[in-house]
This record gives sequence, structure tokens and C-alpha cells, in this order.
Amino acid sequence: MNKADPSFRAGRIPYTRLVAPMIDQIPAAVALFDRDLACVLCNAGWKKLLRLPPEIQPPFSREYVTSCERGPWRAALQRALAGEVLSREFERLERADGTVDWVRWSVSPWKDTKGTVRGALMVCEDVTAEMEQSLRSKVLKEELSLFIDTAEDFALCMLDDEGRITIWNEGAERLCGWREGEVQGESFDILFDPGERTRGLPKTQLRLARRNGSFRDRCWRTRKDGTRFLAEVTITRIEGDEILPSGFGQVLRDITHEDTQARSLEASTVLLRSILDTVPDALVVIDVEGRILLFSKAAEEMFGYSASEVVGRNVAMLMPSPDREEHDAHLLRYRTRGESKVIGLKRRVHGLRKDGSIFPHTLRIGEAFGGGERMFAGFIQDLTHKEQTEARMEELQRELAHIGRVSDMGTLSTAIAHELNQPLMAISNIVQTSAELLRRGEPGSLEKVADALEEAGHEALRAGEIVKRLRSFMARGDIDRTLEDPGKLARDACTLAAAGIRHRNVEWSLEVEPGLEPMLVDRVQIQQVLFNLVRNAIDAVERDGQVTIAIAKDDAATRFTVTDSGPGVPPERVARLFAPFSTTKRDGMGMGLAICRTIVEAHGGRIWYDPDLAAGAAFLFTVPAFREEDDHAD
Repeated sequence: MNKADPSFRAGRIPYTRLVAPMIDQIPAAVALFDRDLACVLCNAGWKKLLRLPPEIQPPFSREYVTSCERGPWRAALQRALAGEVLSREFERLERADGTVDWVRWSVSPWKDTKGTVRGALMVCEDVTAEMEQSLRSKVLKEELSLFIDTAEDFALCMLDDEGRITIWNEGAERLCGWREGEVQGESFDILFDPGERTRGLPKTQLRLARRNGSFRDRCWRTRKDGTRFLAEVTITRIEGDEILPSGFGQVLRDITHEDTQARSLEASTVLLRSILDTVPDALVVIDVEGRILLFSKAAEEMFGYSASEVVGRNVAMLMPSPDREEHDAHLLRYRTRGESKVIGLKRRVHGLRKDGSIFPHTLRIGEAFGGGERMFAGFIQDLTHKEQTEARMEELQRELAHIGRVSDMGTLSTAIAHELNQPLMAISNIVQTSAELLRRGEPGSLEKVADALEEAGHEALRAGEIVKRLRSFMARGDIDRTLEDPGKLARDACTLAAAGIRHRNVEWSLEVEPGLEPMLVDRVQIQQVLFNLVRNAIDAVERDGQVTIAIAKDDAATRFTVTDSGPGVPPERVARLFAPFSTTKRDGMGMGLAICRTIVEAHGGRIWYDPDLAAGAAFLFTVPAFREEDDHAD
């Protein structure tokens, strides 16, 4: 050692000029400090680490060591001067500009040949990139572990390239029965039965995942207890990187119950379809937009369309005008305001076949919910054959009624001829005899003529009595009066009159004033009056009309009012409404209202037509109220 070297005389390390080029080749930051913690030697890596200007050369003052950047190292250097060897794997190094680096360092005492500690040697390595990668790897693994453990409904496991289990989540423990410690390092073929392992099924699934990137299928898997379950299997290939190793990820989801439900649903669907195909009523199901969802076999036969031709199209295609144009508006009101007048009701409407023909049918609409969606089911019965049969029966009934009326008229004519023949013949003989006596002019002839004419008067009175009796016969004979409740009597008569007209969509209502007293009437005859008036009203309104029967107190009588929404009575016919043989019906005799008047007047009441109604027609009649003296008289 050259004692003339100034650095030696200053107590510092000699030969720095020879050592510096050598330590510059070390791939780390190296610095040598004396006992005063002054840097006497460093390489380029040290300057780079501390971001020192290149022109600055050692020795450095101790301020470089005690600055805020390197302050934590001062204690380590002092301990090294005391003979300790220290190191730190990762230490955070905060820069003055706010950036952060990570370093790995070691410090040891530097001794001379006599073993005296002359300083400290510090070696630092920039491990920022390594630290960032380690942090990323740690975060990724923690996130992956968190994801795997929180996927409770799925069995997740990670496999290495050979198919050995490396990660096994709690969902896999619950589904398969093995705990994580039992399966780590085991081949995932434990999830297969022996036969599948013999056929090489586990390796086949891994090979497909490796080749295609993933494998997806419904497969059977085996639990620890030997039971099996149907699983939705996904095996994904993981290529790996510097953080994660390569291998496979397997996801299992138990779908055994779902598969059983699906099979049951499929069987139910097939059964339902079979039932619908055998039910004679047609079924059409639509959604809230009116699109057809289901079209039964009977509907195909009824409308002439196949299901494939109508499913997805608007159901209005099965309706003639004007129903077709109004249908969407009805659905819109139901969706927006919940207004519906047809749900649950059976109505008579018309349908439009594929060939353009229109036919009558009944329609009952039901509402259902499925899959969170509202649907409407229409049950349809074709009325074509039924109404044709009813029309033929009505025609036959009209013919029979005509025959009956002709027979009745014949009987009535015979009765009138028989009853009136004798008094009329007597009157005729008397008149002829009187005329002959007057022509002869014989004495005393005037007295004889006077006597004869008096006898003729008696015969005329006899003829009037016969007519009175016939009129009583027309009113169904002697009146058999009983106390009757007006509301019940009217309801029975209206029910009878409205029977058989439901297909015409005619609505009738009965309004009874509270507190009405009983009537002393012939129940059958008053019901006959109401029957005739209500049937006339129903015939007048035809389809989609309204008939109202109102009963109220009218002074000393009970008033019945039958009102309809039909076209009303032409003014020129009002005067002859109650005249015999006056009718507007093609097959009527014009005796109905005349008979009604006869019956009402026989009860002491009156019947009339109200011409002041703005629309439709109104017929009214009264029946005197019951009095105690009437009961005593009877």
C-alpha cells in the first residue's frame, strides 16, 4: 500500500482508481463507505439508483447518506460498522418527485488485513419490476380465490396440465363431497365412474378442451359417496403466463333437478297437446299484443289454417269486420287501463275462415300468466250446425203454429157460426114476416109487426150475449184471481220470454220499485200479457239490443213498462196497434196486442203505447191495486 496516497493519509481506501472500473461491471448498485459514512467508492449503478449527476465523483459527503431518500440506511450502515451483516428483501424507496421504487439491499463491514473494520460495503438491487409483478400475482390470486370461494352455486376447480386438481372451492365440496385437502394433487378422473375412466372419457374431455379452447356438454359426474348427478360441464383451457401456471379450469353445475323438471314439462306439454287435439272446442292462445301463441287442432279444422300459418300473427285475422278493426283497441284499453268486459263471459260472435266464409261461434276468454307474461285463452264452439238446426226447428214451429192458428180460427168460426146462427135466423124470419104483414095491409098487422120487432130485439140481445161470452173465452175463460207478487210474476214471465234468444246477444233487465203490494190477478193471463210484450220487444231489437221491464206504483194501480232499444213503431201504425188482425210480422196474425188489451181491460186496467220516447218503443199497462173489499167480494 502506497502511504504517500492522499486518500490513505486521510484514512480512506486507496486504489479507488483501479477498483472503480471493476465494480462498474457489477449488475447492482455498489457503494463503499468509511467510518464517517462518507461514500469513498461507488459504481455507475449506485449513481443511477440515487439519481446522482454523472459528473459527481466520490468521495461524497455524509449528506448524501443522511438525506430523506437514504435516511433509513444510516442505521444499517452504523450497525455494519459495529460488525453486523444486514439485508432487506424489499424496501420501499420514495423519491423526491413522489415516485416509488423497490430495492433489495445488503450491508456488511469492510475490514482491512488486520481485521479492523475500516468501513461498510452496501449492495443494492432495483427490484421494482419484480415487486410489481409479485403484487399483481398476489392480487390476481386473491381475486381468483375470492371468485372461486363465492361461486356457491357452482363447483369450481383448477387443474394442471396433467389434469391434477390444484384448487377446489367450497361449492365443489358441497356438490361432490370431497374436501379440498382430500383432492389436491389427485386426478380429476375421480369425478368419473370406473367404466368412464376405462373408456378414457376424462382424457378425451381434456383433449377436446386443449384443442378447441373449451369443452361444454351435459355429462354425468360421480360424488364421493358413489352417487351420480347430471352436470352442466365447462372445461376451459388456461395457457398460463408469468403469474398463473397453465392448466384447465372446470365449472360444474348440478342440473339433475332441472333436467327432471324439463322432462316432466315436456311430458306435460305432449299430454296437453294430445288433450287439446282431442277436445272438440277450438283453443286459441294470444299474448297481450294479440299475437297467436297456440292454435289447437280443432282450431285448425274450424278456421282452415294450419298452426304454422297463424302462430305469431295477430288474432284479428280470424275476425270479420268490424270486429277486426276494433280488436287491437280493446287490447290496448285492457293493457293501459285494465278495462275488460269480455273476460270470463260467453258471447256469440262471428269468425272468418281462410276461405273467406263467415260463421257464428261462441267465445269464452280466460286470462292466464306464464313465465311472467300475461296470456289470453279463447275457447271457441262453432254454432253453424246448431243454428242451422235451430232455424229449421223454428221454421217447423212456425209452420205448426200457422196450422194451429188456422185450426183455431176454424174452431172459432165454427163456434161463432153455431152460437149466432139461431138468433140471426130468428131475427131474419121475424123481419121477413113483418115485411109480409106490412105489404098485405091487413087489419091489426101493425100490432103484430110491433110484437115481431120486439121479439127480434130480444134475439139481437141474445146474439150480443153470445159475443160477450166468446170474448170471455178469448180471454181464457173465467178469471181465476190470486194474490201475486208483481216482481216474481214479471221475472217468471220474462225468463220464459227470453229463453232461446241468448245467441242474439239481447240483454234484458228487470227493475222493481221497492215496497210494491201484491196484486189480485189471474197469474196466467198477466204473464201472457208480459210474455207477448217482451217477445215483441226482443223481436224488435234483433241482435245486441236491450230490453227493460220496469214495475212501479201508479196511484191506485201497479204500472208495468216494457221498453226496448229497437227502431220503434211507425207513426202511421200507432192508431191500429191494438186492433185485431193488425201486424207488422211476416208470420203474425195481429191478435197479440188485441188479446193483451182484452186481458188487461178484463182486470180493470188499461194498456197503451208511449209515442213520446226518443228512441225505441215503450208499452205500458196497469192493474188495479188489491183492496180488501175485492177480497170480500170474491
